[in-house]
Amino acid sequence: MTNRPGEAKDTKLAATPARRSKFSFFSQLVEEMRKVHWPTRQEALRLSLLVIVLCAVIGAILGGLDLGFTRLFADLFLGG
Repeated sequence: MTNRPGEAKDTKLAATPARRSKFSFFSQLVEEMRKVHWPTRQEALRLSLLVIVLCAVIGAILGGLDLGFTRLFADLFLGG
């Protein structure tokens, strides 16, 4: 059987993975953890401070919006 242009080729189903030891997970875990790029102390501190500042800014914005909408609805629906 020949494949025409644009036709998908026949694919075989993926074979089931071979049975492995239950502890091979841990050796693979250690292997992957060695590949991880760990941040330096300075990078971790800088990024942590960035997250804290952004949380404070977004919290202030949402708090301001909440206060504004609370006053708006109180004035509109409760007569001030």
